[in-house]
Amino acid sequence: MTGTSVLAVKYKDGVLMACDTLACYGSTKRYKSIQRMKLVGKFTVVGFTGELSDFDYISTLLDELEMTDFCQDDECPRTPKEIYNYLVRVMYNRRNKFDPLWNSLVISGWDYVEKKPFLGCVGMIGQHYVDDHVATGFGNHLARPLFRESWKEEMTEQEAEKLLKSALLSCVMRDKQMMNKFQISKITADGPGEISEPFAIDTRWGYENYVNPTKYAPGAW
Repeated sequence: MTGTSVLAVKYKDGVLMACDTLACYGSTKRYKSIQRMKLVGKFTVVGFTGELSDFDYISTLLDELEMTDFCQDDECPRTPKEIYNYLVRVMYNRRNKFDPLWNSLVISGWDYVEKKPFLGCVGMIGQHYVDDHVATGFGNHLARPLFRESWKEEMTEQEAEKLLKSALLSCVMRDKQMMNKFQISKITADGPGEISEPFAIDTRWGYENYVNPTKYAPGAW
């Protein structure tokens, strides 16, 4: 069972992340109410693309980290950067065993030590980067160009949400393994993180090119 794109953007007060709730079995839309984001501690949300069962294993590891923090009871929760670095090592370790976890992970959060939002991405073989906006799966091709064109450092939450929904529309109109049922998570300095109830966005299928897709493609079968 696999999930498709995860999109996330920073704004001046925090980070927004969005993905749909679909898990596919090949091209079959098998489960339509899967939450593909996980709240870790107070200041971090982890979203995933790829294999559902592998992320369940990763979730177990993250739950163990949370339990350790709870038992220490020192009021010093792990920062998003620490969780990001931990997941980098987990993914790279499994890659070295030639048994990779088939996921791409997006880690968003508020770094209460450095007093700024954090956003990073970790791939299935341990490749990783930190950026102001990230996307996984098909969204890496469809959403990132929109982010590069419109993102700015001092965006408000409303501007960031509008940009995110515009990118979701671009993805859902083109990705057959995405459905029009999304959740958005928000992390700010106030904490704790929030994951919204599922919602749909307005889609439009009345374009002429959708009605007759081969009209301007000579030689297409």
